[in-house]
Parts: sequence; C-alpha cells; structure tokens
Amino acid sequence: MSKPDRIQRLLRRHRSIRKKISGTAERPRLFVRRTNRHMLASLIDDQAGRTLLSITTDSREIAEAASGSKSDRAAFLGAKLAEKARAIGVEKVVFDRGGHPFHGRVKALAEKAREGGLVF
Repeated sequence: MSKPDRIQRLLRRHRSIRKKISGTAERPRLFVRRTNRHMLASLIDDQAGRTLLSITTDSREIAEAASGSKSDRAAFLGAKLAEKARAIGVEKVVFDRGGHPFHGRVKALAEKAREGGLVF
C-alpha cells in the first residue's frame, strides 16, 4: 500500500466523522492531529468558526516538561489540555479523532483528558 492510499483513507474517514459531529460554544470539538513525531490537540467552536485552545507536543512548554515515549508525551498533552480547557471554562467536549484509529497515542491523550476532568 502506498503512502497516498493511506492518506486518502485517513481523509475519507475524517470527512465521514465530520459529517456527524460539530462543536459549539458550550461543547467544543476536541480535534486531534497525529504526525509521526508530534501531536496537536485543539478545541474548536465550529458554529463561530474559531479555535478556543490549541496545544501541541512541539511547543516549548510541553517539550521541556514531557519526556519518554511518544505515547507518554501524548498522555501529558491530554492532561495539560484538560487543565487549560477547565481554566477557560470548558468541561464538555465532542471528541474528533481526525480519522485516526482510537488506540495508541490518540487513546492515551483521550484517557488523560478524561482523567483531567473533560467529559466526552
């Protein structure tokens, strides 16, 4: 299987997911983007068309504090995301895995976000 085929399958799954879910001001969409090296998590209000919070493992704050495997860094990202989301008054979110399978780093981020107090 070639790389373009994998990317096309990922995009098709992501479009399928996005048909069904949408973020609001009361319950923003928690979008997860995974690359080979880093992860990005954002809270998005789709109705207003704005990003409420965005955090990545590439940022200095996370890179200095988190160490270990990519899954460990993703879990730390989830905990930090939950902390910052609660600080801006967000407790309920809609989880958007971005077409990625729900295991590994995506699952680690989601579990730590739940433990941090986010409900989804």
